[in-house]
Amino acid sequence: MKINGFQKLTLLDYPGKVGCTLFTAGCNLRCPFCHNASLVINPDMSHGISTEEILDYLKKRQGILEGVCISGGEPLLQPDIKDFMKQIKELGYAVKLDTNGCFPEKLMDLVNSGLIDYVAMDIKNCKNKYGLTVGIENFDITPIEKSVEFLKEGHVDYEFRTTVVKELHNADDIQDIGVWLKGATRCFVQNFVDSGELIQNGLNPVDSAVLEEMKSKLNENIGQVELRGV
Repeated sequence: MKINGFQKLTLLDYPGKVGCTLFTAGCNLRCPFCHNASLVINPDMSHGISTEEILDYLKKRQGILEGVCISGGEPLLQPDIKDFMKQIKELGYAVKLDTNGCFPEKLMDLVNSGLIDYVAMDIKNCKNKYGLTVGIENFDITPIEKSVEFLKEGHVDYEFRTTVVKELHNADDIQDIGVWLKGATRCFVQNFVDSGELIQNGLNPVDSAVLEEMKSKLNENIGQVELRGV
């Protein structure tokens, strides 16, 4: 596992649980608004964290922490993630996976193996603007669609989430996302925040009134819609 960040305590990343979050290095997408650019482009592994260090910490926190959030980057790029998850589960922790949905077969295998308790999948934009939003021309959205349909089948607890950027999203785009995700359990909309470590500069959050309109558009097709981080 290439782990380049470790937050030892979080009350936010794993809904309803006291947890910790680790950040894997590397991603197959190049979203211009990505706030973890250093994890995506040429991650510096000289400051990497070993799986042994993570597992030792988890052993000491048994009975205190409840869950482990595996984020990125894109965690499903890691070839040994299945074995790592097994070790976390053996310690009695719930596992949450943050993913971009590009690897549906890996996602299905991990869920069907009982190694994931909660999935948070990013929906970058409506289908016809996906390539623009992930920074890849002629992007094939088929794997994303497969992951969406798998999660909607209810094999594991999940959420969809979309980060909205003024230059990339409008209310009609969000309405199209709602039609696409119709029947989903829950969806979150979070406004863009400039972390100072972006892939592309010059991006801005949407206005608060537009954010509320986006929520309303999603509510037309999805029952539980919430704004996050506002």
